This record gives sequence, structure tokens and C-alpha cells, in this order.
Amino acid sequence: MPHALHAALKQHFGHKAFRAGQQQVIETLLAGRSALALFPTSAGKSLCYQLPALLMDGVTLVISPLIALMKDQVQTLKARGIAAARLDSSLSQEEVAEVFDGMRNGTLKLLYIAPERLLNENFVERLKKLKIAMMAVDEAHCISEWGHNFRPEYLRLAHVSRELGIRPVLALTATATPSVAADIRAAFSITQSDHVQTSFHRPNLHFRITPCTTKQRLPYLTKVLLKRKVPSIVYVTLQHTAEEVATHLQKNGVNALAYHAGLPDEHRHAAQDAFMSGQTDVIVATIAFGMGIDKSDIRAVYHYNLPKTLENYSQETGRAGRDGKPSVCEMLACADDCIVLENFTFGDTPTPQAIRQLLDHLMLSGGEFDVSMYDLSHATDIRPLVIETVITNLELDGVLRPLGSFYSSYQFRFLQPEQRILSGHKPDRQAFLRRLFAAGKRGTKWITLSPDEAAAALEEPRDRILKALTWLQESGEIELKPSGSRQKYRLSEDAHRRDVKEIAKKMQQLFVDRERRDVERLRQVIELASHRGCLTKWLLNYFGETMDADCGTCTSCKEREKGLEDDSPREIPQSLTPPITTEHVAAIQELQREKHPSLRTGRQLARFLCGLTSPATSRERLTRHPSFGLLERIPFADVLTQTDSMGRL
Repeated sequence: MPHALHAALKQHFGHKAFRAGQQQVIETLLAGRSALALFPTSAGKSLCYQLPALLMDGVTLVISPLIALMKDQVQTLKARGIAAARLDSSLSQEEVAEVFDGMRNGTLKLLYIAPERLLNENFVERLKKLKIAMMAVDEAHCISEWGHNFRPEYLRLAHVSRELGIRPVLALTATATPSVAADIRAAFSITQSDHVQTSFHRPNLHFRITPCTTKQRLPYLTKVLLKRKVPSIVYVTLQHTAEEVATHLQKNGVNALAYHAGLPDEHRHAAQDAFMSGQTDVIVATIAFGMGIDKSDIRAVYHYNLPKTLENYSQETGRAGRDGKPSVCEMLACADDCIVLENFTFGDTPTPQAIRQLLDHLMLSGGEFDVSMYDLSHATDIRPLVIETVITNLELDGVLRPLGSFYSSYQFRFLQPEQRILSGHKPDRQAFLRRLFAAGKRGTKWITLSPDEAAAALEEPRDRILKALTWLQESGEIELKPSGSRQKYRLSEDAHRRDVKEIAKKMQQLFVDRERRDVERLRQVIELASHRGCLTKWLLNYFGETMDADCGTCTSCKEREKGLEDDSPREIPQSLTPPITTEHVAAIQELQREKHPSLRTGRQLARFLCGLTSPATSRERLTRHPSFGLLERIPFADVLTQTDSMGRL
């Protein structure tokens, strides 16, 4: 086996030897056992599923949260002659049809998808017909509520893998504390002995802490970038900061571009491509940039704003120096950033009234029911991700059971004349298709069809309606667009005996605990920035790894080398919090007199004043209101105290 593995490694990837941990993970998977690969960024996690995928019978499903990662890896694999594809929202109809062909005829070896796609009933039906070799779950820390980036849809991955009988499963992450790793192992039934972890220590990364005031940051960054002139990433918190910093750098002679989720797709892709090809030296980005970016010569990563967590920091700095050459990871530390980061955390917390409204809706829906996250979000003024978190916890508590997702409506248009499509079928099939087409509502170009209504009208199973539409799509005869995503659930038999008031209380506590955890994580970032001891050693310890000697290259080690030892914590600049003035109070009172439905409670009002959107304020287009973000430089807790004390006029 080892000889065959090395031969395959050389043949397909051109490498002579495995990196630490890779061979153990691959041999575990080939033996049919699930594994957890906890490797630092750039340690070669992707090879752990790419190589066995070529040696196993069937297609390997790769669950990945970002299009950028899928795009980059699929391009690289195709260049090596490996049959890989991705399914995501950026693909054209023709490209999607090509992927489905590869799935159907068995030529595809690796298929990259987002976790949300496994909630699509149509897609899961396709998977049931496939020979699935294994499933690889990237960014597996998202499965844990103790992790820094919990995503409810990740909790369902374990359920889907069991439902489809997929084994082995490979869970991969670069950022998991010991408690998060335990959660991942439990979810995917991975034994402790099949948890493979390599050292997070990368000696070529030199950690720097540069205390800065808000006014000092931009001039300092500009000066450093003009001096160093190397491929660099500058991480910021807000989209508008990315634009402002990139524009300032451009005006001062730095070859820089902005990258964030608010940019049009073509601008975002163009910025990424320019950076990857070396046309652009510096990318100024929110955390939307970086996952799966395989550029080996990034010489510097700057944190213009504080990272939200140490896990984020480890992931983001890990993108530097993948070629093993010395690289700088510099944090321009300013404690003023804590207010914006904490406000994001508080902004997600729903009001007690909203949680009760949501629970009443879910628990009074009867035995089996379906919901639209979008509709629920607007009805309750709770963000969809937060609703999913509540529902997922109800699942874990045995109150609800997920039955999958479906689309309430489909739109299709003919890609060939309707008569020509019909004439290609036998008479009984023609009759069925005529009735199916007639069941839809015809527009100028598109026909809108509800599968449930069509099934009732045609007295046919819903499944037959969907299979017919899918077949026509794959044959290139129609273009098909699903809409109205809905999730199906079943209430447990004893759900009616549960006390909704108690559940609401428990859910509220869940979000209070999350707030506390997130604020604590931010405090740990400040603790690292203030630490006078070896920064590398401190970071490794956070991830459960010990290092005997100091690194000798970080800010603290360099200060000691120069005899600048200081036992007191490093001082991180912080401005005085501005007060809530009488002018602010007058503006809030004016806002209350306007009686906006989305600003009924103190918490809704506080969110708005701190510049945090919600489903209801977005629907009412209140983000253009002059008072939106009026108090964004003031801690959320202070603003909430103010709005609660003012009540309603």
C-alpha cells in the first residue's frame, strides 16, 4: 500500500513525499474509517481527500463553504487532468448541465458543493443514485457551537451522511481548540486514534504587534507597504473600510485593490485574479477573502482592524508564507475596534418577543409542516442564520425532526420549440408533458409551476413532476430555475407537552451565552496583543500545543533581544468612548415619533442606532435614514440602556 500511494502521489500531483500527517489520514480513509485532519493552514489538507478520491470507486463529495475555494481547487485539479467540478450559484445553465452529465455517467471523481445544497431535495435524490466514495467536510469547526464560526447547516451534514450511508467521512479544519475537535469527532463517529493532528508551529511566520491609534494606522500601513513592496493581504472588518483603505493606498502609489462581499461578482473575481496572478501587490479585504486561496508567495498579512477571534487570526495569518520563506504577520492593534466587533455580536441576538413569536409559529404548526426561512425572518425580524440556529437546537432537543427541503415553485423556459420537444416522445409521454406544461402559469418567456398544485391537478406523484422537469433540464430542452426554498419538519409526539415559555427562556439563554463567549474571544485577541511573552508560544498554547523554546522572531522576543523587557502588558491605544449627548437623545425621540414598525423595542432601536441592519429595517429601507448608525462608536450595551430607559413615547 505505501508504495502504491507514493506512486499515485507522484503520478497525479508530482510530489515525491507526503507532508506530516497526510499518509496516515489517507490510509485511514482507504481502510474505510472516518478521520479528522487538524492541520494548520497550508499544511496540505486538500491532498488528504484528493488522492484517495482517485483511488476509490465512485465520486467524492467535498463540502466547502466558499465559492472562491471551490473555483481555485477545481481549476488546479482540472489542470492536472483530474475530473473535478463544482456546483455553485455562479455557474451558467450549460455548465450545470455538464456537471450533472458527469455525475450521471460516472466520469466525475470530485464534486465540490456548499453545505446548503444538501438541503435541496432534488439534489439529494440525484445523490441517492450515485456511487459515493466518501465525503470530505472542509472548515469542519463550523459544526461546533463552541467554535468561532458556527453554521447550523453544518450540524445537518452528519445527519445527511448517515441518511445516505456515506462512509468514510473526512473532517478537515485548521482552527479547532480541543473542545471543538471533540465535537467534530462525536458528530461524525471518528475515533480518537483517527484524529490526526500536526504541529501548528510555522517558524517562517514572524508575528508583529504594532499598537496604533485610529489616526496612526493608515499613514503607518501606507509607509510600510511602500517600503516592503511584496504580495500582501490587509484584513479589515467593514466593507466601507476596505474601499477607503484601498483608495488611499492607490492614491499614494501602492498597487492595491479592495475585495469584499458587497462588490459585484465580476469586480470581486477580477480583484482576486489580479492578486493571484501578481498584477496587484496588495488586496484590502474583509474576511470574505482568503479561504482556499492557494498563493504561496504572500509575504505579509496585516490586520488593519483587530481579528474577531484567535481562530480567525490563525486562519488569516496562515495564508502568509506557504512557500516556507519568512513572512510577516502584523497586527495594527487598536482597542477602538472592539466596539464595532462587539456590536456585531449583540446585533444578532433576537428580542425575547421575537423568539416567542418564532416558537409559537413553529410549535403550533401541527404534525408535519414546512416553512420559508426568508418569510419567517421578515415576520419575526430575526436574521435567517439565527432562525436556523434556533431550529437546529430544537432538532437537537428532540422537539423537531428535519425532513429535508424543497422548492415551492419552479420556473422554466423552453430552449427548443415546444412542439419539437413534445414530438420527441411517445404518445403517452407527450400527453403527460402537455398536461404538465398546461398546469403552469405562462408568462412572456417563463412558465411558473408549483409541483404540489401540478401533482394535485394531474393526479400524479410530486416525485414524477420533479423527475420530468429534471430530465427535460438535463436533456437541454428547458432551462429550470427553482424558487421559494422551504424546509420540512415534523414535530415530535410529545412536543405539545413541552412548555413554550421554558423553551423560549432556554433559547434566550443560548444567545446570552453566545454573546458572552464572543466577547470573551475578543478579549483573548486583546490579551494576545498585550502579551509581553513569546507570541508564537501563546498562540500555540491556545490551540492545545506546547512549545519549549521561544520563537525568537515575534515582537516580544525581539524586544527582549534589544533589552526592552517590560513586565507590564503592552499598551493597546483606546480612545475615550464618546458620550450620548442631548442632541443624540433628541434624534432618538424624533425617530420614536416616526413610529417605524421595525423599531418597536429597545433592542431593535439600539441595533439601528449602532448601524446594524435587521430583516425588518432592510425591508423598510431604513438604512438610508439619517439616524442609522448614529451611535456606532458607542458600545451596544450603553446604547441599549439608553433606548430601554426611553421606552416608547
